[in-house]
Formats: sequence, C-alpha cells, structure tokens
Amino acid sequence: MFTAIQKYFQKNTQAAPLAVFRVLFGFMMFLGIVRFWANGWIEKLYIQPKFFFSYYGFEWVKPIGNYTYIIFAICGIAALFVALGYKYRVAIIVFYLSFTYIELMDKTTYLNHYYFISCVAFLMIFLPANVYFSVDAYKNPRKAFQMVPKWTIDSIKLILGIVYFYAGLAKLNSDWLFNAMPLKIWLPSKYDLPFLGDLMQQPWVHYTFSWSGALYDLAIPFLLLYRRTRWFAFALVIIFHVMTRVLFPIGMFPYIMIVSTLIFFDTGFHRKVIRFISKLLRIDYSKMVALSQTKKYRFKRNIALPILAVFFVIQLLFPWRYLAYPNELFWTEEGYRFSWRVMLMEKAGYAQFKIKNTETGEQFLVDNTDFLTPFQEKQMSTQPDFILEYAHFLGEHFEAQGHENVAVYAESYVALNGRLSQPYVNPNVDLMKQRESFRRKNWILPFNDTIKGL
Repeated sequence: MFTAIQKYFQKNTQAAPLAVFRVLFGFMMFLGIVRFWANGWIEKLYIQPKFFFSYYGFEWVKPIGNYTYIIFAICGIAALFVALGYKYRVAIIVFYLSFTYIELMDKTTYLNHYYFISCVAFLMIFLPANVYFSVDAYKNPRKAFQMVPKWTIDSIKLILGIVYFYAGLAKLNSDWLFNAMPLKIWLPSKYDLPFLGDLMQQPWVHYTFSWSGALYDLAIPFLLLYRRTRWFAFALVIIFHVMTRVLFPIGMFPYIMIVSTLIFFDTGFHRKVIRFISKLLRIDYSKMVALSQTKKYRFKRNIALPILAVFFVIQLLFPWRYLAYPNELFWTEEGYRFSWRVMLMEKAGYAQFKIKNTETGEQFLVDNTDFLTPFQEKQMSTQPDFILEYAHFLGEHFEAQGHENVAVYAESYVALNGRLSQPYVNPNVDLMKQRESFRRKNWILPFNDTIKGL
C-alpha cells in the first residue's frame, strides 16, 4: 500500500485544469466582491451596526469603521491578481487572509459557502496554479510548466467531494426525508414564480426536492469522477444549482459550484476553455504554450503535503464533533457550523433580556432594537452562542453606565422546522456567569421532540 501511495504522488498530469480553476475561481471571487460592494452590503452589514457577534477565539476580529472598505478593496484586487496569475503566491495569501478576515468580522453573516471559499483559498496557497496560462509564467518562462503533480488537481476534487458528500449525509435525517422540512415551509412562499409557483404548493414536490437533494449530494462526486457519467453529472450540477439560485437568495454560491466542478473534466476540455479565453482576450495561445516547459513542476520544499494532509484530516473529522454533545444538534447547534449542513432547518425565535440588580432586586427589560439590526436580532434569537455573547455585551454595557450587581436573564422561545415554539433558554440562569467554551451549554432547555438520523 505504501508503494502504491508513493507511485500516486509521483504521477504527473497536464496543468491546464489547475489553470482554468485558478482563472474561474479568481474571477468569480472578484465579481463577488464587486457585487457585495455595489449592493451596499458593506455599509449595511459592517458599518451601520453598533455591535458585532464574534466567533469564539476570534473576538479580536472586528470591522474597522469606514476603513473596512479598504479590506474589501484589497480582497477584490487580490482575487483579480489570482485570476490573472500575477504575483500569484502573494495574491492568493492576501486573498485568503482578507476574505477570511471579512468572514470572521461578524458571525451573523455566516454561510457555508464563505467557509468553502476560505478552505479553497487556503488549499490554493500550496498549489502551483500559476505555472500555466498566467502572467507569472509569461513574464518568467522559468516558472512556466505544462506538467504538475496529479495530486494538486485531485486535492481540489477532494474538497469538493467532501462538501457535497457531507451535505448529503447531513440530509439523512427524519425532518428532511420524512417531513420534507424545512422545504415544506420555504417552497410555498415561491407562489409567484412563473410556471413553478403552483407546483411549489404541492406536498409531493416538497418530498421530491428533499429526497432528490439528498441523493444528488451523495452521488454527484462519484458521478463526476466517472468519465462515462461526467457530462450527465455536470448537467445535474447546472440544473440543481440553477434551481437553488431561483428558489433561494444564496448569492453567487450556485455559480461558484458550477464552475468549480469543471475541475473534474479531462485536460482536453480545459485546453479548449483556455483557447476560448485566449481568443476572447486576444492572447496568443500558441506562444503561451511554447513558453511552458514540458518537464514536471517540482516543489522546492516538501512542506505542502504534510500541511494539506492535516488540513484534509481536519475537514474529514471536524464535522463529526457534534457527536461529543448529547442534545439535539438542530436545537442546540453545538457543532453545527463548519460541517457542510446546508439549509437543513428553519428556526423562528424570540428573546427578551432582563437586567437585574442582584442586591436590590430592581430590574428592567431591554429593547433589542437599541443595539441590534433586525437581521442580527433574528439570528441572535435562535442561536445559543449569540444569546450568550449578547447577554455579556448587555451586562458590560449597563455596568459601564453605572448599574451595579448586574445579572442578565433571557426569556426565549424557539420554533424548529414548523413545530410549535417552546422555551429555549433557562430563564433562571444568570448568563453573565456563563462563559463561552466548547463545553456543553447546560442552560439550554431540552428539546421536546426527536429528530432521527446523522
């Protein structure tokens, strides 16, 4: 087995697929930053709010006022440089750091596809994606190669496979398969869609979407790997992601996944893509090929493989951390994020906070709109780590105003996937005495139902 592994890592392949992935990934990221800026979301999400929710361990990552625009500008320029393959190594590191910083500034905006982009960007730091069809290769022919290690391309296929397959495993639960939740809640709201509006009201459509979504996620990596089913699989990718884009406001993620899956196609396909791009941009393709050395690109230092091995072990194991917690995952969300659980639940909640002087017994209620935007309040009301962080913020805020012996209590009700709402947080627990950690949050009240599955 060890010999087979050694032989695998000695295999070479054409660099064209890696080059096409770099171009499309960088260009999509550049468009994403431009879109975010043009829609005014930087101002709305990172300038206007008075308070920002932090990730545990990254409390120091905050927006920096109007200078936040500079971070987005740096990120966009770096993405464009990645697409061009210009100063690639510096560009991809800058993109990874700036994009991840943006992602960490406020937990309210967490999306699986932001995490996916950070993972891919980190992976690309260690890949020679600029040795072919790039400004770097054009300016310095010594850095131009036609052949790269096969594992560099397979590593991108692996991260895509993990995302899809784990998303499929997450759908193997009773709410998704047997109750068509939360699609049964979301789809009827699409009544105004041309041709599809009436269908979205039908229960059989809800169940069809649920089951086909699970089967799609579980099967698509293998269908893409197999040559005979690849074009069929890619057609499914397009149909699936176009439908999700039509039905749900999830930004550019569907397009990013569509272009990313092109990495599964063979070299001939990617050479055609490069010829098309060359013709579009009036680049002399034959000259670019002539500059490339036919010999294999070799890593100068053998550090990439150990780092990426650790990276992929984390990707494979980290989504299973929820097994360390005894309560219902969808209810407590302990171990929910960063595990490729995509659109699996609909939560509606209400959280009222009470500030109390433990000595005198004096108390008053907080108006959440004094501190949070409507979007932040919606997210906070159903997620325990948000509730805890906000409670500490309130306690510290009122202590700074001169209030003494401050205790913070929350009365919260949450409805999960169409169930009746039920009490969420123990109203008798002073949240100021609770600390964020990876430990179980025993102040979350029990879930009065059971969701079976992974």
